[in-house]
Parts: sequence; C-alpha cells; structure tokens
Amino acid sequence: MQFGRTYEEFEVGAVYKHWPGKTVTEYDDHLFCLLTMNHHPLHMDSNYAEHTTDFGKNVVVGNYIYSLLLGMSVPDVSGKAIANLEIESLKHVAPTFHGDTLYGETTVLDKWPSKSKNDRGIVHVETKGYKQDGTLVCVFRRKVMVPTETYIKERGGEQPGRPELKSQEK
Repeated sequence: MQFGRTYEEFEVGAVYKHWPGKTVTEYDDHLFCLLTMNHHPLHMDSNYAEHTTDFGKNVVVGNYIYSLLLGMSVPDVSGKAIANLEIESLKHVAPTFHGDTLYGETTVLDKWPSKSKNDRGIVHVETKGYKQDGTLVCVFRRKVMVPTETYIKERGGEQPGRPELKSQEK
C-alpha cells in the first residue's frame, strides 16, 4: 500500500480519490467538541438545535470535518511529508449531520522545487469533501513540503525507523 508520495510522484492535475469514506456519528462529533472545548449548543444540544436553529438538528462541528478530510488525504498526499507549510484557505460550503458519510478527493494544483534545499519540493493541493449524495461540504487548499526520491534514499528508504523482528530461537 502506498503511503504518501515523493516530489517526483506528484503530477499537476492529478486527482486522488480517498477511500474509504467515513460515516460521522453523534459520538464522533461530541468527542471532538469535548476534546477541543467547543461547547456550542448547535453541536452538543439536540433540543437547542431542534427548536432554535434553521437546521432543526445538530450540525457536525466544521473543524472535525476539515480534520477528517485532512486525515483521509494522508495516504495519498502527505504520508511522506516533511511538513504541512500552510493551510491557504478553508471553506465550509454546506452542513454535515450525524449519519452523513463523507468522502474526499484531492487535486494537485501545482508543485515546485524547494528554494533552500534540493532534496525536497512543495506541492500545492486542494481537497474537497462531499456527502453520500454528492453535496460538497468542505474545500481547503494547502501547501505541503515533500521529500524527493534522493531524500528517501539518503535516510534509509521508505521505513527507516521500522524495527526488524528478532528471532525467537529455543
């Protein structure tokens, strides 16, 4: 299984469809809200959401949606990344509700070699998240510093920190 890409493996215009999707549960939403101390009743209080909002039900917190889509993109985009340099834009286009299933895809917008080190490059990507019915819910653009093939080779290959299994001779 591929986990990220080197600079040479990215092609401008390529689209990576992230698989599998993720069905968002009430538990996911509440746990994320609790971990991040976001206690807005739109996300946590179904009575409030039902009676005082236009949605009539809880809306999943947007930063969870962004984080989920970012995570979905790791095997295709940033699994080998040296650093995420910038989140250039983040747009929440439509609400996500408990029980919706999210899917993501990332398009390579541009890439260029690093100006300071010749063993890495910068990749500019846009990730879109959409629900099971095709509704676009979130779009963000980011710049990721990724290694070249030379960088990987000079540091011992794909998994340089992975230990070898010791023999269990009797």
